[in-house]
Amino acid sequence: MTFASWQFGVFAAVVFVAYYLPAFRVYQAQVLIVSSLVFYGCGQPELLPLLAVAVFGTYLFLILALQDRRLWLPLGIAFNLGLLAFFKYKFLFVGSAPAPSGQPVVDFLLRLPLPVGISFFVFHNISLLVDMTRKNAGRCDLSSVFLYIIFFPQLVSGPITRAEMFMPQIRPKYLEDVPFIEAAKWILTGFFFKLFVANNLNEMTSHMEFPLYEALQTQDRWLLVFLYSYQIYADFFGYSAIAIGLALLFGYRLPINFNLPYISTSFSEFWTRWHISLSSWLRTYLYIPLGGNRHGAFRAYLNLIVVMGLGGIWHGAGLSYLLWGLLHGGLLALERPMLPVLHSINSTWFRAARVGVVFICVSLLWIFFKLPNFDHALSYLTGMFVPRTNPNPTKLFYNLALIYPLPVIIQHLGFRTLVEPKLRFVEPYLYGLMAALAYLEAGPETAFIYFQF
Repeated sequence: MTFASWQFGVFAAVVFVAYYLPAFRVYQAQVLIVSSLVFYGCGQPELLPLLAVAVFGTYLFLILALQDRRLWLPLGIAFNLGLLAFFKYKFLFVGSAPAPSGQPVVDFLLRLPLPVGISFFVFHNISLLVDMTRKNAGRCDLSSVFLYIIFFPQLVSGPITRAEMFMPQIRPKYLEDVPFIEAAKWILTGFFFKLFVANNLNEMTSHMEFPLYEALQTQDRWLLVFLYSYQIYADFFGYSAIAIGLALLFGYRLPINFNLPYISTSFSEFWTRWHISLSSWLRTYLYIPLGGNRHGAFRAYLNLIVVMGLGGIWHGAGLSYLLWGLLHGGLLALERPMLPVLHSINSTWFRAARVGVVFICVSLLWIFFKLPNFDHALSYLTGMFVPRTNPNPTKLFYNLALIYPLPVIIQHLGFRTLVEPKLRFVEPYLYGLMAALAYLEAGPETAFIYFQF
């Protein structure tokens, strides 16, 4: 069940009404749990038992770790990483179409598809185990654990919410406390960026796929790379905005996940603005435990590269994902000793040049994200620097290439912050225009990009 479907609209409305009925007030957590199971089961009902195993297993390890953290916390983390490794990386070892082993249980497990959102609920599970076994852990009853892990707005694509932030919010909610206007703004903005921007751009960036890119002219390859940068931002930001708005309707605040990443002047700044919940998770639960920058410069650089490499592998079992992460880690390590000098240069033009360099590098690395097959990614990238002659090149509509990314560009240039205080009376018309464009000019339906992770 996707956010953009009419079925989800009906589902969310029914859940909202039931959630705030006085008769269900003491069972609000249970209403959300059942609703989340229905939400997830609509797509992959055969994997509901796996979700139950993940939740009950994590809860058991949590109870044990509260008694002996040094023993059971590592085992609980290993349990969750084992689930992730089996489903996400099993085909690296057995092939994409493994031969029957003769063991019914083994064959059944090998035939199970990749569970939607497994990367996200595994990260939630690990956050739960680490945060709740610290001092002053707070509540850890089964229903709270269940709700934290499978809360449907964030279940399949985040934002990744830390347990210490979410768990204290589990308390009775009242209809009069719902920030309807704020929630509506988030939801409408999310749908606009997904339906109007991302889905329409997807029609153009689909030409980046093999073998379609073979017919592209060199300059069009560059154009599509930048369009994909706008598309992937609009897609990710759109989902996160919808999730934040939905959570507000049920009385929960999720973390802001994107903060204008394409105006970053450094790669380290980019990772404080892009998928903030993921980069924060990697820093808190990987970079710092590995030693962070506490053991000298070389160790800090190595930790950056290792953490970003693992972040790449987290996205998928492929050389392209690994290289994407390692290159980002390398760029972070390369720029770190130069940051004090770069920050000391107070020039608008120099800052603009730094923004351009970061955007171009990030955009080029998105090629490995768009094309998980490493040979295809390398072939596409090579064609960007080698002039190609094609008597019948793919025709791209350059006017559309300007129109569809325009909302992302306007958002990043900060026009809203300049005019909003003076033109607040036009805000309803702006959101009305966004709603009209999202409905009337929506691109062909496509799944959110992060559903594949």
